[in-house]
Amino acid sequence: MTRRIGILGGTFDPIHCGHVDVGLAAQATLELQRVFVVTSNVPPHRPQPFASAYHRFAMTSFAVAGREGWRASDLELRVHTPSYTSDTLHRFQERGYAATELYFVVGADAFTDIGSWRDYPSILDLANFAVVSRPGYPVDELPHRLPRLESRMVRPPADSLTALEPVIFLIDAETADVSSTAIRRKLAARESIAGLVPPGVQQHIEQHGLYSAMPPGRRASDAPEPSAAGRLHGQD
Repeated sequence: MTRRIGILGGTFDPIHCGHVDVGLAAQATLELQRVFVVTSNVPPHRPQPFASAYHRFAMTSFAVAGREGWRASDLELRVHTPSYTSDTLHRFQERGYAATELYFVVGADAFTDIGSWRDYPSILDLANFAVVSRPGYPVDELPHRLPRLESRMVRPPADSLTALEPVIFLIDAETADVSSTAIRRKLAARESIAGLVPPGVQQHIEQHGLYSAMPPGRRASDAPEPSAAGRLHGQD
């Protein structure tokens, strides 16, 4: 039986309904049996996260709770050096998954910058890429934005679901118009984030005072940090 394993990675600072919508769209369209939601820790090309890895992984766990086939993964939080998407895909392959069984799930906005990712273009041979529309970034525009990759892009359902080589699936779906940056700004301004994040995530943020305006010298939380870890290419 062919396995179809989704991998949705990001800084998740915090994870929000846009991330969830992207994962659900890929799972439903490609009939993914598992969706591993991988929280990154040390971004090599982005500012340090506002919340600790402890809290970001906890929020991810709340976001996946009750979703069939979804799992929160701390794979990147157990790595002692900065990590990249290509490293993560290699680790899944080391666990026995073939490249054609892996589906790296990503929003079209993040995928537009694929040329800047480490190990590009060889990274596209490590897994299928499931690219989902985001507000302002419909997948219809990707062949024009990334003409060199157009020949690898397909629309599911297609025979390429059983292709011998990884491909780029373009999935047109409605996803929430929200970003982690916008959520942090709302929280700092003491505005409601109801409906922008899963309920369990909102409860965790409010319980621990995450992202709220804090006096100098104080953190949003004094929760312990896991050991230094790598990161997956972030999705806001």
